[in-house]
Amino acid sequence: MSSEPVGFRDLGVSDEVVQALAERGILIPFPIQSMVWEDARAGRDTLARSKTGSGKTLGFAIPIAERLDPDAQPLPAALVLVPTRELAQQVREDFEVVAAAKGLRVQAVYGGTHVREQARGVERSHVLIATPGRLDDLATRGLVRLDGISVLVLDEADRMLDMGFQPQVDRIVRRLPKDRQTMFFSATLDGAVGRIAEVYTRDPVLHEVGGYDRAVVEEADHRFISVPPHEKLAKLTELATAEGGLTLVFVNTKRAVDDLARRLKAEGVPALALHGDMRQEARDRSLKRFEDGHVGVLVATDVAARGLDLDDITL
Repeated sequence: MSSEPVGFRDLGVSDEVVQALAERGILIPFPIQSMVWEDARAGRDTLARSKTGSGKTLGFAIPIAERLDPDAQPLPAALVLVPTRELAQQVREDFEVVAAAKGLRVQAVYGGTHVREQARGVERSHVLIATPGRLDDLATRGLVRLDGISVLVLDEADRMLDMGFQPQVDRIVRRLPKDRQTMFFSATLDGAVGRIAEVYTRDPVLHEVGGYDRAVVEEADHRFISVPPHEKLAKLTELATAEGGLTLVFVNTKRAVDDLARRLKAEGVPALALHGDMRQEARDRSLKRFEDGHVGVLVATDVAARGLDLDDITL
């Protein structure tokens, strides 16, 4: 006898948030969302290990939206630290779905845009999504206040540390109230992540979903090819043409994604772009054409491609 899947309303999520999620076609919680809900909603420090693409953002966004008071002062009241600009943009988009339903405002700050322009919106926002470098800079200049933060989230904490952001994160955390709630969401909680989690949290509750997918790494054939910068396009064209099948190319920025996809097409290699500035329909369309094999090369930022489940990648 099969049981009905548990919906967000069954967990105790408010009607307005359930409705906002339903309007986006989000009806059933991911495992990590169900697991952390009760502890996160109750304000307990939480360590959540779950691989990228498993629904972590709503795992912390929903309980935060339910906890925050729209009339809270000073603002911001919740802080989400993320490693990259593109992830900051994506988390903001996802968070706004539930925040708007509760009358909350969300702001993101990251490098590459005017400092003071970003800072102006922070004091009017309940939730601040930030990269460590930019927020550390804003706080050092006295352009943002962090004394109202009641909830801190470190999203993709493992990657944040891999990128060398621990000094900035440490400085930011020292500025926060000590009686805050702290949540870690990470693909791993070992090593440096585990050590700083011990320092930043108090009696945290641990939730884990799934394994590390080591088999994927072990079955892959890893090759390193040294190529002068001016020969990269020619080599990539050669490899993509020779391999056949599906080729997934990662680059660092959205501008580089568009540029490389355009240059590949000019070389006669059908290619599509995938990055966070594209509308969701355009992203879905690109991904479907790639998965169906209509176009053999997908050029993407690593953040935009997180969570993709593609079985037929050959390169």
